[in-house]
Amino acid sequence: MANSNAGAAGGGAIYGLGMFGAWVFFWQQADAFWEYLYAIFQGFFWPAYMVYEAFAALS
Repeated sequence: MANSNAGAAGGGAIYGLGMFGAWVFFWQQADAFWEYLYAIFQGFFWPAYMVYEAFAALS
């Protein structure tokens, strides 16, 4: 029987790589203490920010 969790593990790896990339991007944009804390928050929820910006560009 094949392992049916392989796709889920691959998705987790992609999300993790995206999270590190988002942290680097948002960290570079920050200038103050609270912006660095917000950058950490944004790194966890980067897909939501990406979808929001995509919809904002379409309107």
